[in-house]
Amino acid sequence: MASIDRRNATGHDAPGEVSVRIEGMTCASCVARVERALKAVPGVTEASVNLASESATVAFAGTADPSALARAVEGVGFAVREETTELAIEGMTCASCVSRVEKALLRVPGVVEAVVNLATERAQIRHLSGAVAGGDLAAAVRSTGYEAHAIAPDAPSDREAEHRARELSTLRRDLLVAAVLTLPVFALEMGSHLIPGVHDWVMATIGHRESWYLQFALTSLVLFVPGLRFFRKGVPALLRGAPDMNSLVALGTSAAYGYSTVATFAGGLLPAGTRNVYFEAAAVIVTLILVGRFLEARAKGRTSQAIRHLMGLQAKTARVLRDGQAVDLPIAEVRVGDVVQVRPGERVPVDGAVIEGSSYVDESMITGEPVPVAKGVGDEVVGGTINRTGAFGFEATRVGADTVLAQIVRMVERAQGSKLPIQALVDRVTAVFVPVVMGVAALTFALWLLLGPDPALTFALVNAVAVLIIACPCAMGLATPTSIMVGTGRGAEMGVLFRKGEALQTLRDARVVALDKTGTLTAGRPELTDFVPAAGFEADEVLALVAAVEARSEHPIAEAIVAAARNRGLAPASAEGFEAVPGFGLAARVGGRRVEVGADRYMTRLGYSVSDLEADARRMADAGRSPFYAAVDGRIAAAIAVADPVKPTTAEAIDALHRLGLKVAMITGDNAVTARAIGRQLGIDEIVAEVLPEGKVATLASLRERFGSVAFVGDGINDAPALWPRPTSGWRSAPAPTWRSRRPTWC
Repeated sequence: MASIDRRNATGHDAPGEVSVRIEGMTCASCVARVERALKAVPGVTEASVNLASESATVAFAGTADPSALARAVEGVGFAVREETTELAIEGMTCASCVSRVEKALLRVPGVVEAVVNLATERAQIRHLSGAVAGGDLAAAVRSTGYEAHAIAPDAPSDREAEHRARELSTLRRDLLVAAVLTLPVFALEMGSHLIPGVHDWVMATIGHRESWYLQFALTSLVLFVPGLRFFRKGVPALLRGAPDMNSLVALGTSAAYGYSTVATFAGGLLPAGTRNVYFEAAAVIVTLILVGRFLEARAKGRTSQAIRHLMGLQAKTARVLRDGQAVDLPIAEVRVGDVVQVRPGERVPVDGAVIEGSSYVDESMITGEPVPVAKGVGDEVVGGTINRTGAFGFEATRVGADTVLAQIVRMVERAQGSKLPIQALVDRVTAVFVPVVMGVAALTFALWLLLGPDPALTFALVNAVAVLIIACPCAMGLATPTSIMVGTGRGAEMGVLFRKGEALQTLRDARVVALDKTGTLTAGRPELTDFVPAAGFEADEVLALVAAVEARSEHPIAEAIVAAARNRGLAPASAEGFEAVPGFGLAARVGGRRVEVGADRYMTRLGYSVSDLEADARRMADAGRSPFYAAVDGRIAAAIAVADPVKPTTAEAIDALHRLGLKVAMITGDNAVTARAIGRQLGIDEIVAEVLPEGKVATLASLRERFGSVAFVGDGINDAPALWPRPTSGWRSAPAPTWRSRRPTWC
C-alpha cells in the first residue's frame, strides 16, 4: 500500500509531495515512460518511479493533484491502483446533508468517487491507493458539521445497531414530549376551526391574553427541549454559509415564535391588524418534523436488518486444533491454515477444504439447492453453511473478510449504499431548496421595504417571516416516509416484503418479473413427490419397508422418505443387515423380507427388470425429479421420486403475471434439467439455471438490458445480492423494484 509522504528528508512538511501505486510496469522503459508523463503534469517539479515497489513519488510546486497524476499515467497505458474506504456518518437528516457531504469528500485530492446514502448513513469513497491519508476523509466530513469514522471490512455491526437503537429511542421520547406540549397549543389557537364553541370557552375561562401567555410557555418548551436538535445543527450550518433543512426549520420556527412573542409582549410595535400569534405553527412544525424523523429512523433500522441477519449466519466460535488440542476460539482468531473441526448440526465457521471425515452440508444459503451436498476429503466447504450429519475436519483457506459470506454481506452493503438515478434530481433540488427559500424571503423583505406602505419595515418583516413559515419543509420531512410506511405495510399484510421504499416508485415500470426457484416457486425442502407401487404391491406396505431401510441412512433423501411414512401414520420396523452400496443404493432385511432401494443401475446390477415402471420413471424425470426404485424379495415393488415440490399457488401467480402482460423469468442455482422441467410445467418464459449469488446480479442486468425494468422475487440468503442490485448510471436503466416473498401463499 502506498501512502502520502508529507515530510522531506529533514522532517519538515512537504505538502506538495505524494506517493502512488502504479500497475502494469515491467521494465526500465516503462519506468521512463511513466516518469516523462508525470513530469509533464502542470505543477510537477520532480517525479521518481520505482519499478521494484511499483510506486511513484511526485513533488508539486503547489497543492498536489493526484487525479491529474492518474490521468497522466493512464494516458501512457498504465493504471494507478484504486481502493475503497467506507465511512459511517452521523447527523445527516436530509438529501441536502447528503449533497454537502459528497461535495466535501470529492474535494479531497485523490478521491475519484463518493457516494453517500442517507438510509444506511454510510459513505463509500473510491480513491487512488495511498493518495488519501486515513484521517483526511473523516476530517472533510467533520468540516461540514457531521461526525464520521472509518468502518473496517470485517467490523461487527453491534456498534451501528446500538447507535440506531439510541437514535430511535431519543426520537420517540422527543416526539412524545413535543406532541403532548403541542396538543394544547393547537387546541387553544385552532380549536375553534373544528369546534365553534372552543373560542368562546377559552375567552370565558382562560382569557385572551392569558391564552397567549400559556401558548408562549408551552411553545418555548417545544422549541427548546425536543426542538433544540434543529437549532444545534441548523444554526452552525447557517453560520458556515451552508444552510440545510435543519436551518430552514430553525429559521421558520424562530420566525413564527419571535413574531408571536413580539405580538404577545410588545404588540404596539406591530401595525394595526397584524397583531396575531403563530405559536401553534412553530410547535406543530417541530412536532411534524419529529414525526418524519422518527419514521425515517425506523425505516433506517429496517434497512440494516438484512445486514444483521446475514451477519447472524456466521458462527461465533470455531473448534480449532492448536498444539494437538481442540480449543474453541472466537471466529476472529481463526487463521488461514488452521485445522477446524465441525460436528453434526453446527455451522461451518469459515471457508476451507475437507481433510478428514465426511458429511452432508446444507448449502442452500449459497446455491439455493434444498438437498444437502455430500462432502468428503478434498471438497470445499463455505462458512455459514450447516453440517447436517457426520463430523469432519477441514483446513481454513479463507477467513474474516475473505469468506464467501463476508463477500455477500459487502455486496449487500454496497448495493444499499448506492443511489437511484432519480435521486440525482432530488439532490439537485434539495441542494438549492434552503438557499432559494431564504433568498425569496430576503427578496420579499426588500420589496416590501421599498414599495410597501408605512410602516414599511414592519410590513417587510411580517411578510418575510410569512415566507419562512410557509416554506418550512414539514411536508418534505413527513410525506415520503409516511407513504413508504403505508405502502410497504400494506404489502407486508399481503405477504410481500419490499427491499426498500424506492421499489414502490419503480414497480409500475417493470416489464419482467424474475423469480428465484427454491423457496419462492417451490416449498424449499425435499419431499416425497411420487410413489408408484408395482402390480401386486400395496403402497403403504412398500413405503413402510423402504422407510425402515432409509432410516439407517444419513442421506437427506432418506429423511424425506422417513418423514412421508410418518405423515401417513406408518411406523417403520427395524432393519437388519443394513448395507450401503456407494453410487448405487441401499439394502437390508426388514421383518424377514429383503428390501433394496436405489437407482435403475442398481436394479440392473441386481438383475431386476424395471420395464413395468419405466414409463412412470420417465414421467418423473421429465418433471425434473430424480426417480429411483424399491425391490422387495427380488421383485421391483415401486418407483419413487423425492424433490422440492412446486407450491400449489405458484401456477396461479404466474398466470396472473402473464395476464398483466409481464414476462416471467426464473433464476436459480439448481441444475439445468430440474429448472427446465419446472419452467415448462409453469410456463415460464426465461430460465437461467446453475447461477451463484453474484451471477444473479449479472443475470438481472442482462434481463434489464433486453427487456427493460425487472422486478426480482426471492426468499433466500443466496438471493440477497440480487435483492439489492447496484443501479447502473443513466435514466433509462433505473434499478428494478425487488421484493421478498415471506409466506408460502402468493397474494
